[in-house]
Amino acid sequence: MNEFKTFKNYVNGQWIGPALNETFEQRNPAKLSQVTGIFPLSSKEDTLLAIEAAQSAFTAWKALSPIARGKYLHKALALMTERREDIAGIITQENGKIITDSLGEIDSAIAEMDFQINQGLRLFGETIPVSLDGVFAYTLKEPLGVVSIICPWNFPFNVAVRKCIPAMMAGNTCIFKPASLTPQTGYLYAKLFDDAGLPAGVFNMVTGSGREVGNTLVTDIRIKAISFTGSTEVGMGIHQKAAINGTRTQLELGGKNAALILEDADIDLAVKAIVRAAFACSGQWCTSTSRAIVVKKVAVEFTQKLIKETKSIVVGDGFDASVTMGPVCGTDQVKTILEYIEIGKKEGAKLLAGGNKIDHGIFQDGCFIEPTIFGSVKPNMRVAQEEIFGPVLSVIVVDSLDEAIQVANDSKFGLSSSVFTNNLNHAMRFVRETAVGFTHVNLMTSLKEPQLPFGGIKESGIGLPEAGKSGLDFFSNNKSVYIKY
Repeated sequence: MNEFKTFKNYVNGQWIGPALNETFEQRNPAKLSQVTGIFPLSSKEDTLLAIEAAQSAFTAWKALSPIARGKYLHKALALMTERREDIAGIITQENGKIITDSLGEIDSAIAEMDFQINQGLRLFGETIPVSLDGVFAYTLKEPLGVVSIICPWNFPFNVAVRKCIPAMMAGNTCIFKPASLTPQTGYLYAKLFDDAGLPAGVFNMVTGSGREVGNTLVTDIRIKAISFTGSTEVGMGIHQKAAINGTRTQLELGGKNAALILEDADIDLAVKAIVRAAFACSGQWCTSTSRAIVVKKVAVEFTQKLIKETKSIVVGDGFDASVTMGPVCGTDQVKTILEYIEIGKKEGAKLLAGGNKIDHGIFQDGCFIEPTIFGSVKPNMRVAQEEIFGPVLSVIVVDSLDEAIQVANDSKFGLSSSVFTNNLNHAMRFVRETAVGFTHVNLMTSLKEPQLPFGGIKESGIGLPEAGKSGLDFFSNNKSVYIKY
């Protein structure tokens, strides 16, 4: 891992400090006394400099063939593979997730990058018959221009890859803003492109606040598209501001993902998948399972096994090989999660496991919360409706598949879902009726692969989804061509 030091922005192929010389520090959520680095608290001036660099680089980058663009990005991919362990260590240091999950994030990023580079080599148009004689018609894919990429702290590396690579392969130039909780991960990402010799201005990175950097990246008229992952509240604000300039948006927002457990389910399989999806990264995946909706006939068996499996989780520093759940990412997260646990208790939900901050001994300097399960949860309770983004799982008991689907869909969110059943009819009906962007049968709600689109509906997503073919489509314009011969 990098030693403690002061970092810089990456603009126009150069590492430069902030114009106003203002900085912020990042702290390890497992050990808050440890400052991991000092980073630019960038201003509007810094952000405008990055936009100007991207604008200047666009014409030349657009003129390159996708094959030429891919050669640059393949060099960065090779460096990513070489630096896999170092990058994973910084993710754990900044985010808190256990080191095996950080390594898994890098592996996912490698797969995402490899897929999107190759997908970018297939920027195919179509030849299309028309009604006029002697006219040849076809379509072209063209880049948009300068695009803003605003990434979250829960998957600070993989999400950056999933957004930036299709943007650049399509011929766009980027300004990347990493989350302020994980800025050094963003630095390591930018360094890949610098060391790979990417032309100056094609990729730029600026750290700082959403108020200064983020707002400029959303409202500047030169920005042609914004890809954002974060809270629904912030995403909706971005969508409104972007509409003034007619800027295209791709927003991956909140979730309240449900897993249904039917009477014919493999209970052991369901428990392991749900515990993994509920408590990996301390429940801070947007695709984390936060509601387990179980049919009454198997509710007792499921709940008992769920509690036992959850109590086997070992909480601690993510670098400890014996630990299976790290801290939550920062003191603000601790405050919000503990407030929701209190709300759940006041609403009448029954605390079945956890529910406390761990602050004794070696834990007192960190952001550790016990993996928590609520039982006796009613579908209209706040803990069953609002995104907590922490290690809190609500168990809701229902009478039938009909009720289970109704309860699962009774949410403003629509990101991911799962059903556990060995009945094909039940599985297929659920797949048809679940109101989400992607779903699963006998698999955890968090499973995804780069070949398929990733995004939600309702208040979980706006615009074309990331990944798959749509990842490139979002960053491309279509041009229709008619030629009379």
